[in-house]
Amino acid sequence: MNDPARAITDFNSAERWVIESALKERYGRIVAIELADSDLRLDPDTPVLTTCPTVFWSERGCNFLIFKTGEDRYRCQFFYSDEEHFGTGRTEYDELAECVSLLLQLQADHEKQRQGVHTGMTGGQIN
Repeated sequence: MNDPARAITDFNSAERWVIESALKERYGRIVAIELADSDLRLDPDTPVLTTCPTVFWSERGCNFLIFKTGEDRYRCQFFYSDEEHFGTGRTEYDELAECVSLLLQLQADHEKQRQGVHTGMTGGQIN
């Protein structure tokens, strides 16, 4: 559990490299990331907000966020609009690489569903 009085350190160069490498592999090119801060409730039982370093990028009409919630602790989500927010189904990760790769995989699956592509379809069935 994080001590709300103690600030969470920014994403370091190694963490940024993990994210940037995963994005380059996913999209086949360098994708610009932005660093920001987000106020999150780290404990669902208390109304206390904690400022968390955040990495943001936007690609193919989708926005992505990775939040650093503590030392080796991460949360993530992707969204298309204020009404369409998605998570990975998992609250927190202790491995950044796992967090990023699962986020990208779930968004890719979701993107296919939005385009009407489903498992088992042949190339001729995909528009």
